[in-house]
Amino acid sequence: MTKSCEEGARSPKKCVEPVLSVRDLVIDIVHEGRILRIIDAISFDIYSGEVIDLVGPSGCGKSTLLLTVARLRPKTSGHMSICGRDEQEMDGRSWRQSVVYVPQKATLIGGSVSDNLLIPWKFSCRKKVPAPEDDILRAGLDALGLRDVELDRDAKRLSGGQAARIALLRALVLKPPLLLLDEVDAALDDESAALVGAYVRSCAEAGQAFVRVRHRPPDGFATRRVYLAEGHITSARSDGADDSVERKL
Repeated sequence: MTKSCEEGARSPKKCVEPVLSVRDLVIDIVHEGRILRIIDAISFDIYSGEVIDLVGPSGCGKSTLLLTVARLRPKTSGHMSICGRDEQEMDGRSWRQSVVYVPQKATLIGGSVSDNLLIPWKFSCRKKVPAPEDDILRAGLDALGLRDVELDRDAKRLSGGQAARIALLRALVLKPPLLLLDEVDAALDDESAALVGAYVRSCAEAGQAFVRVRHRPPDGFATRRVYLAEGHITSARSDGADDSVERKL
């Protein structure tokens, strides 16, 4: 039985406004000396409780879109707000306390699993926020299929799939309103990926919102799926086919 994301943990702050509101977002990149428009004036809203799967062909801009929403790369034009707060009111660090990007390749430091999970609490911006207790970290590890990984294990002894789930849990315990997951289950077997999907869905039901980039078959945990291609977003059926209806996320 998958444990709930909120068991023993503080609940995320729920947004009355959309968690994320994006209007007329344009993203250009430079490729071989040419400027290419990969996101063309898209607008969308994301709400608490949603798990949105973002799908589309390789190279269509899915990761670039997530990085831009996380303010880890610049946009060309457009407007974003998080929980009703305009991006102009927040610096990048403040924004990323509410919008957390988790890449496919996990980045861990030397030290134990616990040391890695608690890295965010080494920064001054979280000094006033209590760090999660060991029992909360233990419950998260168990829910993600890491029952055999002790908190004091040397992080250098983790497999790629284990490291990916440690990096994911590190983001989850921060309880941000929005998490952007960029193929975090790519290195996992089907059983482990299903556990991750179930835990993400339980966190959404506790009030967070998620956008997932995945190249696996639908797992049943997304609340909706959208298709990105040629700079635009359309809805996607459960079989992954584009139904050619332009829509917001």
